[in-house]
Amino acid sequence: MGRKPLLALLLAATGVILSSQALADTKAGVDAWTRGDFAVAIKEWQAAALKGDADALFNLGQAYKLGKGVTQDLAKAEELFSRAAAMGHMQAADNYGLLLFQRAETYRKAAGANVDPRVAELKSKALPFIRAAADRGDPRAQYLLGLAHFNGEQVPKDWVRAYALVSLARNQGLTLATPALQQMDGYIPLEQRQQAVQLAAQLQADADATRARQLAAVDLGAQVPNAGTLPATRPTPTTRPPVVTAAPPPAPRPVVIAAAAPAPRPAAVSPPPAPKPAAAPTGTWRIQLGAFGQAANADALWAKVKGRPELAGHPRLNVKAGAVTKLQAGGFASQAAAQAACAKLKAGGFECVATAG
Repeated sequence: MGRKPLLALLLAATGVILSSQALADTKAGVDAWTRGDFAVAIKEWQAAALKGDADALFNLGQAYKLGKGVTQDLAKAEELFSRAAAMGHMQAADNYGLLLFQRAETYRKAAGANVDPRVAELKSKALPFIRAAADRGDPRAQYLLGLAHFNGEQVPKDWVRAYALVSLARNQGLTLATPALQQMDGYIPLEQRQQAVQLAAQLQADADATRARQLAAVDLGAQVPNAGTLPATRPTPTTRPPVVTAAPPPAPRPVVIAAAAPAPRPAAVSPPPAPKPAAAPTGTWRIQLGAFGQAANADALWAKVKGRPELAGHPRLNVKAGAVTKLQAGGFASQAAAQAACAKLKAGGFECVATAG
């Protein structure tokens, strides 16, 4: 059976401390993009990128990938994501890895029954970025890495880990994961699938801890290690099992990653209205949505998430930590409640982590 490409977008927040002018340029670009003035947004981001703003580089990469305000150019997008990733921008690193994977799939399809050596080379290059995104709990990366472990492609064949990863992706709402699991059920023994349930719980806990560490690093002004520096696991020679296939993903939605703020939601896909809160919650658990060097960027993110039903009735909290502001939503009754809300936010494209007050 043939493989289908998976193009994934990780929409999340990141804090970068730069010159006030660079941040202002990036924020102005986001405002312009939001009102549909793509040409102005590109101009603002180009100016900020020249000043070393990784968020601006990332936003330009998104524009070139989507062909908004510029002619679509995936090679240019890949280059911009690579530059931002080298500066420690996690979301750029994730997108860079996914574009590398997509390019490999393009070469594989063009080769037909032949073997194009660029396919294995690009997938090997993409693997560290995809693994790092999966380690943070990104469902699309979990899906790709799970299929790689199932097929023994670029990584050792490990059906327990494969089933656990794809299950985690499904649990976060990735529709591609459901048919993949159904096909895996026909090959993976019940005992191994039961083992995968336990492994999935551990992987989820590890992902939560990884996000917490990276948010803490941003709080302290530290650069998160670049995913591209992680060594890739060499594939173990093995008989290849049947390849799990899934329907191709929908076309990328028009999104923008703001300077330290997630992309605006497409007009055609409006979030459901927030339920009316009965009373202000008083729990001690919180959800941290990001950490920002500029308070305006925290305001921009809150404006995009405050209408989400997961945050209905939960007050906004600005927590100062040195030079940065941590944006949180408070009042969750338990860790489980905070994690459940966070999982829904992540499925909607917003990065977050549960934390005790």
